[in-house]
Order: sequence, then C-alpha cells, then structure tokens
Amino acid sequence: MVKVLVVDDDAGLRLAVSSTLKNTGKFEVEGAVDGVHALERVTSIKYDLVILDVDMPRMNGIEALRKIKEHDPSIIVLVVTAFANIDDAIQAVKAGAYNYISKPVKGDELIALVSRALEAHDMISEIAASAPVLIESGRKFIGKTPEMKKVFELINRLSKVDTAVLIRGESGTGKELVARAVHYNSNRKDQKFVAINCSAIPENLFESELFGHEKGSFTGADSRKIGRFQYAEGGTLFLDEVGDLPLLMQAKLLRVLQEKTFTPVGSNRELEANVRIIAATNRPLEQMVKEGTFREDLFYRLSVIPMLLPPLRDRKDDIEHLISLFVTKFNSVHGKKLIGIAPEAMACLKKYQWPGNIRELENVMEYAFVLEPTNLITLNSVPEKVLSAIGVDLNSKSAVTVENQAETERQVTEENIAAGGMLGNIKGVELDFTKQKEMFEKEFIIKALKSFNGRINQTALHANIPKKTLLRKIEKYGINPREYTE
Repeated sequence: MVKVLVVDDDAGLRLAVSSTLKNTGKFEVEGAVDGVHALERVTSIKYDLVILDVDMPRMNGIEALRKIKEHDPSIIVLVVTAFANIDDAIQAVKAGAYNYISKPVKGDELIALVSRALEAHDMISEIAASAPVLIESGRKFIGKTPEMKKVFELINRLSKVDTAVLIRGESGTGKELVARAVHYNSNRKDQKFVAINCSAIPENLFESELFGHEKGSFTGADSRKIGRFQYAEGGTLFLDEVGDLPLLMQAKLLRVLQEKTFTPVGSNRELEANVRIIAATNRPLEQMVKEGTFREDLFYRLSVIPMLLPPLRDRKDDIEHLISLFVTKFNSVHGKKLIGIAPEAMACLKKYQWPGNIRELENVMEYAFVLEPTNLITLNSVPEKVLSAIGVDLNSKSAVTVENQAETERQVTEENIAAGGMLGNIKGVELDFTKQKEMFEKEFIIKALKSFNGRINQTALHANIPKKTLLRKIEKYGINPREYTE
C-alpha cells in the first residue's frame, strides 16, 4: 500500500483528507500537526507521498517542503492552500512540490491529483531501471536503480526548465519513457503529451502532420486538419527518431523553435506555438551534421540539455533487477506464480549482448513466461536466438550450475598453485610475461574443458570465454577437446 503523511494543524482537515484516502483501500495514512512534526516523521519513516498545508505554526509548508526534499527527493509532495494564497502554492511547485490543491479540498479532486502524482512517480521508478545519464558541464548524473535520489534529481532538473531536450540512445533503451516522465513531472503535466515517430511519416506528409493544413490546400485535403503542434498546445511534443526528418522539415522545425510560430499548409495566418520540444534519436547526429544530412543549427537548438541512455550491455548489473520487475509484471499479466529464474538461465541472459536493450529483455521474459511449464524460468524457455548467440546447445547441456562454475575456477587456481606453476611460484622460471600468460591460458582452458567434458558451448558459457575466442585459443595451443570427453 502507498504510505501517506497528511500534515495540517487543522485536525478536521487532517481527518477529512485521511478518510478520503483510506476509503479507497489503497493508502496507509498517518498525520502530523505542523512542519516540524512532519520532518520528525519523514526522517524516521519512509513515506511515498506527503500532503502538506502551507500556513502552519512553527514551520510553514514551504520551508518544510524544502527540508523534506533535501532529506529524500523521491518523496512526492502535494501542497494544500487557501484559494487566496495560490501564489504560495505556485512557489511550492517551483520548490519541488508535484502540484497543489486549494481549500476546501474535494474528495474526487484529491484522489485524481494523487493518482496522477503516483503515475509520474512510477514512471521515474521505471527510468531508474533504465539508468539514464544526464551530461551537464562535464558531470554525469547516473540514475541506476539503487541510486534513486540521483534519478529524481535528473527528472527534477529537466522538469523545472522549459528548454528543448535531446535524448540519445539505442533502440529499446526507454527514450519515450524518459520523455513522458519529464512531461508528467513538469508544469505542463496537466496538458497533452503528443508523440510522433518521424521515421513513420512519408516525406510529402510531414508538413501537414506537424503543422496541419487548410481544406483544399492540396489534392486529397478534403477538410481542415489540426497539426501536432496545434494539438499539443500548452503541452509537450515528442519527436521520436528526429534524425529521420527531411532537410526541408528540419528548416521549418528550426523556425518554430526560434520564432515560436508556425503556419498551416495552405494558410496565410501564423499561429503561436506554446509547446515544449523533446526529441530522441538513435542516429549519430554529429556525423550527419558533417555529412550535411542534419542541420547543425537545429542540432544545437535541440540539444540544449543532452541526455544519454546507455545500452543494456554496458550495465549488466541491472539485469537481475530488471528481470525481477518483469517477473512481477508478467505474473500479474498472465496469472502465473513464477518465483524467479534459474541460475543457468540468469547466466545466459547476463552473457547475451542485448542489441534490443530493455525492450528485447522484456520480450524475452514474456516469451519465457508463456513457454515455461514450471514455477522457475529455465534454459528450456529462453529463446533459441539468445542461446545460439552465446553458444549454448541445449542438446548437450551440462548440469553444471553457476555455483559449480565458481568452484571450478577456484579449483583450477588452487591446482596451479599446488603444482608450483606460474601462479604459485615464479622463482627460477623465465620472467617473460607473454610466455607466462600463454602458459596460464593453456592450463586454464585444459582444466575448463576437463570440467565440462570437452563440450565447447558449456566451457565457453561457464568459464566466461567468448566461443570464438575459445576456439581460437584451442587452435593456437593445439588442444584437442575430444581428449577430455568422458
């Protein structure tokens, strides 16, 4: 359940707000009488949401808000204020509150506002798993899952400004998710978020799609059409795959960014564009600028705040946490009760390079959920494409587990030392690094092949050696794997 703290010196209002939330059955609610009391509770108990009055004794709501955010930026704060003090509420939003609600508090409005706030919070949590990186003045703010405070700092920085954002990253890294989270945590959150995929629109329809057109402005224009810029008025326009924009449309988009106006096709009137632009691409824009296929001025106009989403292969420590999230998700979606993933299957997924990133991992997990007959995801339910990419053949699968792998490597090392090999004693041995390295490689490969009965795929997987590298070394040292088959 969502844990909520209601802070107000008016006992009647505290009771009314608490009752409204408790009656939904979704919230665990506690109370505090003023800002000082609220800080005492927040620093000793983890709350998901704080509903905070502005006008209170000892410490007012604005000061309490700042101190709460200093302690834990991940806490969602909603401000309650009298209608006459809306300026205080706006100041609170600038200080980090998600939004405000005016007195008298209406139950349906409160529930709707709390629901929107929690949805925004959930988006940030998902982004934490996606590990976005904000590059600012040479510093990196990394949003890995264990470091939620940094993730909230990133979202907070982007949501408090209204400049253009360029999100970079490979396909499947969560670019649109980041864009949505920025929007739903900004002062435009109550307006539309409009997404458009630039790679999916025919070149001759781009201008009409973005800016709209008047009836009869071209063949087939049977009626007046509202463009995406006009439709997103007051909100956010997300331009996915912006690197696929034709040069002519790049020039028109640049003009909108500079002049804040646009003209529908076939019209002679200019319309104002009160829209925030968030763009995303997986293409090398810097190289495209050099080649003349992407405008340099547009590139710099879009990338006022650049954000990089690293590929999953560069942060494999996140895979276990992501898999845990997907197990929970697909248990709910498919009505199953899987308890997790077998060690060998986890080892395979960590070894795979994930060209499709988080989206591909999610698809693999759902595939496994559909096929897995037991309560634990095993190698048998991992897609063949993944297994073959890392050199695993289920027909020759060994029963060796990840734990066995660690024990095997320990035994190899101990046997080298016991034998007085180069790891145990180098006295009297030729001190040639290259030769000693090759000696160790050969000994290690022989020991690993023995442990896995000469099976190339299993040796490559459990000894953490790329299959191509293993085959090359076997040929280099004249090793015959068949000699180690039982």
